[in-house]
Amino acid sequence: MKRYLLVLGLIVLCLGIFYGPNLIRLNNVINLYNEDRIAHNFINMKDLFDHTDNIKASDSPYIFQKAMYELPKTFKNNGQEYNLVDALDHYSTDGLIVLKDGVMLYENYWNGNDVSSQHISWSVAKSFLSALVGIAIEDGLIESIEDPITKYLEDFKGTGYDGVSIKNLLQMSSGIKFDEDYGDPESDINKFGEAVALGKPFRDFAKTLENEREPGTYNQYVSIDSQMLGMLVMQVTNKPLEEYLYEEIWSQIGMESEAYYLTDSVGDAMALGGLNATLRDYAKFGQLYLNKGLWEGRQIVPSEWVRASHSLDAPHLQPMAANCHQTLGVMDINGGCLDFLTQTTQLLEFITNIFISIQLPML
Repeated sequence: MKRYLLVLGLIVLCLGIFYGPNLIRLNNVINLYNEDRIAHNFINMKDLFDHTDNIKASDSPYIFQKAMYELPKTFKNNGQEYNLVDALDHYSTDGLIVLKDGVMLYENYWNGNDVSSQHISWSVAKSFLSALVGIAIEDGLIESIEDPITKYLEDFKGTGYDGVSIKNLLQMSSGIKFDEDYGDPESDINKFGEAVALGKPFRDFAKTLENEREPGTYNQYVSIDSQMLGMLVMQVTNKPLEEYLYEEIWSQIGMESEAYYLTDSVGDAMALGGLNATLRDYAKFGQLYLNKGLWEGRQIVPSEWVRASHSLDAPHLQPMAANCHQTLGVMDINGGCLDFLTQTTQLLEFITNIFISIQLPML
């Protein structure tokens, strides 16, 4: 009996050692959006999941000039007036920076966040990724966005991504069958989270997806399309995504804090939404795009790429198009389907969890 219990104990111990980390990650995924923990989780992701080494801060950090300005008490949306403070509270906003003409007018944090908090970007990471694709093209590492993705990722021949172009991926028009309903436990995006938590690499998961429409004809938000672009950048640069980000953007525009990406079990960066950084550094990237890719006299992101990244150049991308699958995060305030970035104005408002159009009076 003692020998039996000893053997059973050894088996349980071995299973715990082998599967324990995966089960812990799965539990973290399941409880990530717990109302009592969500704010803490979003600024402590490296305690919950695998991640890259830190992307170091720039050797020449850029500090925004500041000006005193009091935010308006109300704002208008679709003709209706709302209380700004109530809205920020309602949407559990973690941080807010307001820039105008490159000057910081307002900065504030809530829910345990502060100036040094490394907050999960979620899909804002897709905008960084889009910029890196544009830079890689400028560097001659990618011949054309019209190229099929399999020209560079040959192991995807025969998968759902066979016949999908880089441009299709950039415009969320791959035709891949994918349900990105975060509220549905059985949706593809939640299955993706569970599979990755249990150790499945991003690359392997992407190979399981099937195509249900002709690429380039239907706009549907598929985050794995972005992960494919991350694999593309890593392939053509022969570098980890975080290294290329540091070299081409982070060190170039004076990011003042460290950052990191979440990764899968083989160490590949979660390009589709795993960047973690401070609000000030996110705001710098927004300012870079307001400057059409120019930073202190140097063209960091090609200006034509910035323009193209928020231009709707096909019928299926146009506002209210029948083949534009409009879901939260895909439709802008005017009803148009997006690529990676909405068109910006001279006023940049960056809110970590929610974007609100604040109409400031003339300064």
